[in-house]
Amino acid sequence: MIQHNLPDMIYKFLLGISGLSAIPDFLLVTASYLIPSAAVLGFVMFVSGMLTYAERKVSADIQNRIGPNRVGPFGLLQMLADGVKLILKEDIIPDAVDRKLFKLAPYIVFSGTMLAVTVVPFGGPFIVADLNIGLVFIIVVSSLIVVGFLMSGWASNNKWALLGGIRSAAQIISYEIPAALSLFTVVLIAGTFSMQKIVMSQGPYPWDWFIFHNPFTFVAFFIFFISSLAEINRLPFDFPEAESELVSGYNVEYSGMRFALFFLAEFANIFISASIAAAVFLGGGNIGLDPYESGIGFQLVMVLIFFAKVVPLCLVTIWIRWTLPRLRIDQMLSMCWKYFIPMSFACLAMTAIWMLVFNGNGIFWRMNG
Repeated sequence: MIQHNLPDMIYKFLLGISGLSAIPDFLLVTASYLIPSAAVLGFVMFVSGMLTYAERKVSADIQNRIGPNRVGPFGLLQMLADGVKLILKEDIIPDAVDRKLFKLAPYIVFSGTMLAVTVVPFGGPFIVADLNIGLVFIIVVSSLIVVGFLMSGWASNNKWALLGGIRSAAQIISYEIPAALSLFTVVLIAGTFSMQKIVMSQGPYPWDWFIFHNPFTFVAFFIFFISSLAEINRLPFDFPEAESELVSGYNVEYSGMRFALFFLAEFANIFISASIAAAVFLGGGNIGLDPYESGIGFQLVMVLIFFAKVVPLCLVTIWIRWTLPRLRIDQMLSMCWKYFIPMSFACLAMTAIWMLVFNGNGIFWRMNG
């Protein structure tokens, strides 16, 4: 099931260090799993913080303001100040809530995000676990977010929170269908669900990327990108927390660090959706070399190329929020069920036909030469 496993690599590295061979084996195994887990947690927290900073700077530029500029150079430490503030704030739990579910909900949302990061190919060998069902794994664990939102809305015993939870269930479950189908168009071409193998199936140049493989993967990329906006509750699809309608929706009763966990998960999901798009459609960090056999210098170049593709997608996601108005909820659901789902099925079917006709070859701009 696991093609390449970062904990195994760490375990072998620890065994090779002189002086550690006397340590009991179970402690080395535990350490080999705790190290990448701590690294993933720290990475998610850092990326979420940087994206909150980027969001505030982009919105300030769009609205002709300055944005954070006081705490640290260029205001970069503002995210740290906000995090400390939220940790120190009182954790208020209303009397009427279901306390167990109320406390558990934000951790379920955040755990779905953490699990998705483990199969993201950051370039080279830098992937926590290269599962042979990596793409399916991401789709499955992202469903935990729906459970957390619905749980928080129900447990809060607040009508606005409940409406937000119900909206999130309807919205996220609906848009999971076109998002998954658009990703499966690439699976037909690559012949694998492994995220690392999908990246390796592409080439270093734009005409080798799956987005340009045929006209239907080109359309599928945009279906996935728009559907991912709905799945992570970003404008114009922020119905579960619509402030002007639901007074913040599913998280209206939360405060302190539990309140912060919802937004850490939201901003981390921006990075994850951009990472999936970059890896599946845009070649990831592929530079034409084997990610496991090339030298460390080339592996770091792969990581840089991967982030060079992810960062613009994250910025576009933020830009859309501060540019477009919110749709009506009936428009949002109609767009999914009447247009996106039939289009994604059509892209999947036509990609299969394309593979049969052209034997899987040919970039559609050149139409097979």
